[in-house]
Amino acid sequence: MTVTTSWDLFEDLRAAQDAMLRLTAGRNGRPVPGDGASGDTAWAPAVDIGERRDAYLVTAEIPGVSADDVEVTFDDGLLTIQGERNRAGEASAEQVHRSERPHGRFRRSIMLPSHVDADKIEASAQDGVLKILVPKPRETRGKRIQVRGGDRHAVTAPGKAASNGS
Repeated sequence: MTVTTSWDLFEDLRAAQDAMLRLTAGRNGRPVPGDGASGDTAWAPAVDIGERRDAYLVTAEIPGVSADDVEVTFDDGLLTIQGERNRAGEASAEQVHRSERPHGRFRRSIMLPSHVDADKIEASAQDGVLKILVPKPRETRGKRIQVRGGDRHAVTAPGKAASNGS
């Protein structure tokens, strides 16, 4: 059985378009889309998705976000990572001259096969990297089938008898 996962092919294009809108809007004095003031997502962490024989591995970059500020959910094949990163130096009295690191709320949703073992999903965060292990159930894991030579073990179509060559 082949398991397929779906990714949005145009996600990078939309992200680049949003980044360009933020750059040009900020220079013209207009509100910046996704600046957090209107409740929009201000940024989205970079995500890697890998697959092993027994599980999917999702890795997200969330520097500056504590494990307590991240929520991971899985519902009907949709793995969602959400949380918030606060602006650095916000509590201090220092004046910010330039701020290039995104902050605010974030949310990433990734479609995975719905047949994963949802009760055994594990997540851990260390050094700004979130790792989510999504195990596959044992019955969906692939297996190797031995191919035998010769005709004594010939496979026949259902409902038909094997012929002996006469």
